[in-house]
Amino acid sequence: MQVHQEIDIHTSERKARVHAQQFKARLRTTLLAYAFLLPSFIGLLAFLLLPIIAVAVLSFFNWNLLSAPRFIGLQNYNTLFHSQVVSGSLLVTIGYVLLNIPAQTVLALLLALLMNKKLRGIGIFRTLYVVPWMATPVAMGIVWRWIFDPANGALNTFLGFFGLHNITWLSSPQLALPAIAAVNIWQYTGYNMLFFLAGLQSISQDIYEAASIDGASPAQAFFRITLPLLNPTMFFVLVTDIIGSFQVFDTVYVMTNGGPGGATNTFNFYIFRQAFEFFHAGYASALSMVLFGVLLLVTLVQALYFRKRTVYEVS
Repeated sequence: MQVHQEIDIHTSERKARVHAQQFKARLRTTLLAYAFLLPSFIGLLAFLLLPIIAVAVLSFFNWNLLSAPRFIGLQNYNTLFHSQVVSGSLLVTIGYVLLNIPAQTVLALLLALLMNKKLRGIGIFRTLYVVPWMATPVAMGIVWRWIFDPANGALNTFLGFFGLHNITWLSSPQLALPAIAAVNIWQYTGYNMLFFLAGLQSISQDIYEAASIDGASPAQAFFRITLPLLNPTMFFVLVTDIIGSFQVFDTVYVMTNGGPGGATNTFNFYIFRQAFEFFHAGYASALSMVLFGVLLLVTLVQALYFRKRTVYEVS
């Protein structure tokens, strides 16, 4: 009896030591993980969360960047919600998004389908399509401003061979915004192609072989297999592209400066002008919070749409 009790005591002590060692190991792993995450968290706090809080607070003040801020409550929001310029710039931005996102997404997907072929030298073409994304938007804006020049630009010189002369791309209220959208489509299509290409290569070929055996045509395989399994990639691409399109600034600033006649006065460019040309920092902060709310709402709508339509793996 006593021997059994001693064995039970030793067993309990051994289990306790094992549990203590496992707890210490988990604690060390957890602390190490937090240590690696700490620099990113500090960066997120310093460069994202705190600025958002500061802008939210500043939106209730009148501040010209020189004198002390003066609290005015909701006056900035009351002003912007009754401003035709604000509503006009928001409509311009929505128009830009509608010009940019569908074309950019469709072209990127088509390019990914082409680049997914097993051909000799295909890697060279994949690289070439991504090169525009590696350049800065300001540099590309300067180059494309010359290309769109009505007198000496490369585009009008080319169109001149077909009898089209002196098209004022950036001076026309009807053509300026599509021209800027075309520049961004050209620059970012290859970048988005990489995500779609990665998504395509993650789909098992066994699925396509099974569908082929069942008599599925290429079109049916694309719409019933490829597109549904690309939903995670599509969700990521659309969210990031729409956010980026709503925040377009560089190409507008370089190519048209918001003109002609406000035809390219996008919301983000209008915020910049209010803050750094007219020195209405509090008003610009209120505009920024409105843009933040719009982007949050659009992102939530996309998340709800893709939540039940997204398949992350096939069993």
